[in-house]
Amino acid sequence: MKKIIYMFVIGIIMSSCSSKPHYVIKGKITGSDSITFYLQKREAGKTISIDSAVSRKGSFTMKGGAIDYPQLIQFVAGNTRRRTSFYLENSEITINGSLDSLFKAKISGSKTQDEYQALIDSNKPLSDIYSKTVIKYQAASQAGNAATVALLEKQLDSIQTEMTNLQKKFVKTKPASYVSPSILVSLSYDMEADEIESMINGLDTSIAALPEIKSLKERVAVMETVAIGQKAPDFTLNDVNGNPVALSSKIGSKLLLIDFWAAWCNPCRQENPNVVKVYNEFHKKGFDVFGVSLDNTKEAWVKAIADDKLTWTHVSDLQRGNSAAAKLYSVNLIPANFLLDETGKIIAKNLRGEALYNKVNEILGAKK
Repeated sequence: MKKIIYMFVIGIIMSSCSSKPHYVIKGKITGSDSITFYLQKREAGKTISIDSAVSRKGSFTMKGGAIDYPQLIQFVAGNTRRRTSFYLENSEITINGSLDSLFKAKISGSKTQDEYQALIDSNKPLSDIYSKTVIKYQAASQAGNAATVALLEKQLDSIQTEMTNLQKKFVKTKPASYVSPSILVSLSYDMEADEIESMINGLDTSIAALPEIKSLKERVAVMETVAIGQKAPDFTLNDVNGNPVALSSKIGSKLLLIDFWAAWCNPCRQENPNVVKVYNEFHKKGFDVFGVSLDNTKEAWVKAIADDKLTWTHVSDLQRGNSAAAKLYSVNLIPANFLLDETGKIIAKNLRGEALYNKVNEILGAKK
């Protein structure tokens, strides 16, 4: 009887242990015999592996402990570029696909992944149209057909706005979804601080407490210091000759454009002629530019200045994405710019092409 009771207790303990939250991933990837698959995620700016398994005749199993909350991870084949992403959570997840098209693998068993896939599916019609329009845009650009290029640019902007609105709708209608933080972080790069803050406030409290949202709140706090109407924070960086130049030393012009750019940034290089045009036309009337480069090599930086005929003051700490000035101004995407009045107050942001010309002309034009 004691043995029976003892075995009964052991059974309860084992059952209790097996019921603890954990994940199991069962995969069947054709063409992957002896390939090591990794689960990877980004943490503190670095890629770390959280699990791995070797495929035997195309099959593998991964088992891990509890995941604090569903997280978007990368599923990577060895040291290759073959990968896909999905939401890992405490459940039994299956991955079925082919090694040569891993990005198309079918993933099931994760409720959060199902939500993410539904969002992707809802975006697909627009995404397909966008891709086809890009091909037309590239062809028109190569052919030098300016009228068609301009028309297609407007179409691309319109499609992109529709896709953005779909994602915003997802965040607003699914405030308790673990997909929402990733979507909101991605959207935030094209949003102002007040809109980001409003969307954060609409999230479920458990979601708002996640690390991604905490980091986003910190970025919003920085963004608020460089919002329109705020005095531009001062900073000092070296010019191309290694001499320190403070932003405050340039303030006093009727208008000063702080222009964040880089030699490696194609959109920046495409925008440079527009800035040159405005500078050449309005410099004598009080318009100046303070170029802040996010390059990491002086040679490329200096060459781009010469090639694009950028004749204003340029500074950089050559730290690329770790630029102190970029962090101070919460610049995560370039080109980015801030237009200051003669007192150093920010009066406009991220003006490009005709928008920059029209704003400067409004203030410094012939009638002024």
